[in-house]
Amino acid sequence: MNQDWQNFLATHGAQIQDGVVSHFGDDTAERLATRDGTVLCDLGQFGTLRASGEEAESFLQNLLSNDIREVSAKRAQLSSLNSPKGRMLATLLIWRDGDDYLLQLPRALSEQIRKKLSMYVLRAKVRITDVSDEMVTLGVSGTDAQEVLHPRFGELPLAALGVASSESGSAIKVGDTRWQINTTPPHARLLWSEFKSRALPVGSSCWDWLNIRSGIPVILTQTQEQFVAQMANLDLVNGVNFKKGCYPGQEIVARTQYLGKLKRRMYLAHIDSNEAPQPGDDLFSADMQGQASGLLANVAAAPSGGYDVLAVLQSSSRETQQVHWKSLQGAVLQFLPLPYTLPAN
Repeated sequence: MNQDWQNFLATHGAQIQDGVVSHFGDDTAERLATRDGTVLCDLGQFGTLRASGEEAESFLQNLLSNDIREVSAKRAQLSSLNSPKGRMLATLLIWRDGDDYLLQLPRALSEQIRKKLSMYVLRAKVRITDVSDEMVTLGVSGTDAQEVLHPRFGELPLAALGVASSESGSAIKVGDTRWQINTTPPHARLLWSEFKSRALPVGSSCWDWLNIRSGIPVILTQTQEQFVAQMANLDLVNGVNFKKGCYPGQEIVARTQYLGKLKRRMYLAHIDSNEAPQPGDDLFSADMQGQASGLLANVAAAPSGGYDVLAVLQSSSRETQQVHWKSLQGAVLQFLPLPYTLPAN
């Protein structure tokens, strides 16, 4: 997190740990406000890479799961970087900044993925840089979010992942009532001071909970190379283009789509526990005879207690069995409806 921005947040009551805002004094009230009201949060858990140079578009087109040519000044995109075996190394939110492309991912993965992308550069006229500390990313969510943003960004797009731009930065529509603001530290201070009059400041994990409830997977250190894109429903949130050309892992992703039966999918669930589940924790069901039937992809504290999770597991176990956290004696996953429909197997 940019140090000046971190100092600004601290003077406004933010409790910050390892560059991420934990809360503003009452994490329970903040989670309830995230569910029921309009909230404002810093997204310091994410970092941003910049791909610049005259061959940036073709470079990214040859590496990512989505069609980078569809990213424009008015449209952002979800995508993934995969291993040659088709397993996701990172999920990305991508938008344009002039001729450059900005790629957002968990900050813990930023340097690793920067190095990975740089390995592919060779003689291409493209440069990959980490600009995480040059930017501030904010989240605004709730029924009044559009009214909060309108004075700064004017008419906001209706389509998912639409982008509005102004001298204050860019605003990406990441949900029906949810917006991500990309800006600079000086503009961020002005925006925060304006927005907080109508949106309650909350901890960064509240945004993680909103991502979970939206069924959007975020690959973390603990889950790298665990999932083909479809296992984590990236195809259902328009993060995969099956008509574009080759990229690392493309053959596996295409084979998963067109041949055979996909045995695993990602589900939304609640775990009633005082102990915090962790991404990468194994899940068990009686039908798997001692083998794990899946694992947790993302976890966040739920407003009413316990934890909401995204779990990637055997569809047959979800349909016919109780699924338990960590062992067959562990807490039972209480499944919740996703905001999109899973394909019939």
